[in-house]
Amino acid sequence: MLTALVSLILGLATAVAGEQPAATQAPITVTDVAGRQVTVNAPVERILLGEGRQLYLIASLEPKNPLARIVAWRNDLIEADPATYQQYLEAYPELAELPAFAGKENGLIDIESTIVQKPDVVLLNLEAMRANEDAKYIEKLAELNIPVLYIDFRHYPLKNTEPTIRLLGKIMGHEARAEEIIEFRHQAMARVTDVIARAKPDRPSVFIERIGGYTDDCCLSFGAENFGKYVELAGGHNIGSDILPSTFGQLNPEQVIAANPAHVVVTSADWEAYVPGGQWIPLGPGADPKVIRQKLEWFTSRSAYTDIAAQRTDNFHGIWHQFYNSPYEFFAVQQLAKWFHPELFADLEPDETFAEYHRRFLPIPYRPGYAVSLSASAD
Repeated sequence: MLTALVSLILGLATAVAGEQPAATQAPITVTDVAGRQVTVNAPVERILLGEGRQLYLIASLEPKNPLARIVAWRNDLIEADPATYQQYLEAYPELAELPAFAGKENGLIDIESTIVQKPDVVLLNLEAMRANEDAKYIEKLAELNIPVLYIDFRHYPLKNTEPTIRLLGKIMGHEARAEEIIEFRHQAMARVTDVIARAKPDRPSVFIERIGGYTDDCCLSFGAENFGKYVELAGGHNIGSDILPSTFGQLNPEQVIAANPAHVVVTSADWEAYVPGGQWIPLGPGADPKVIRQKLEWFTSRSAYTDIAAQRTDNFHGIWHQFYNSPYEFFAVQQLAKWFHPELFADLEPDETFAEYHRRFLPIPYRPGYAVSLSASAD
């Protein structure tokens, strides 16, 4: 039954692929972030995005027409980051016609959609590796000469983001541009880490409330990776690193109160598609400053923050959740540093850094709205 289905879909795929102009390609062998050696025909012409938010990097590498090589994507960017989706839709109305499929970050790829589109490569996030390999999808696609590459912005972003940029630069034929992006990131990060290394300031304790407003649960947070690592680079101490054994986890309210954090950072975004009317903070491009500040104020009343140091000093901050899953974490590190050490970083402007990235690497204009704070020192 499956063989017949694959044959039928493959026939359709061949017809679809036949409509595309031929390009000069040659097989190259690359190593993905999972350490797998994979042969692809490069430069790739047809890319299937196992996660829609992979567009952040695709667009950085190919800003003139970021959709030129994308044949299908998962619908998460449409739902999880609607403001960015609208920006790209305004610039590229054909985005509305791009085939989209549902799924989860760590779930199975839509194999039927994949076969129909006959991509040159499928990009999957690292956390989807086990599910897809257990289902033998990788082998099934290999039989049809559809290679899969694993990339990662989420679990070990400081380790895997730059290899991911280089990997995509290589298969897309944009290696020089990939190095330009990496150098920009290095310089943006160094504007924080060099200062912290020289000044060696006291590190304030920080609690990160992960996906604030997405659920009523308390208190979802980060361990020593992802935003936990960003906090450390920015000159803070992430209390979740002392308790959580992995990148993601949960503390109970008593643990947060006992840790008495000097700062609370809420990662959030516009999640109307998931939690209509929820307590989430609609951070992202073009967010209304008054609205996001009002939404942040609600978090100060959570029982986990009763009489902690951050509550007494108004050191509550909100930041765009998608920095946990994009090549843009340099903004998060700069913004956190400015909140934790306002005197050291009085001249640092994270919005200007991100605006420069947009001017140099992205096809959409910069619109502020990625961060908000209740602290007087942040004004």
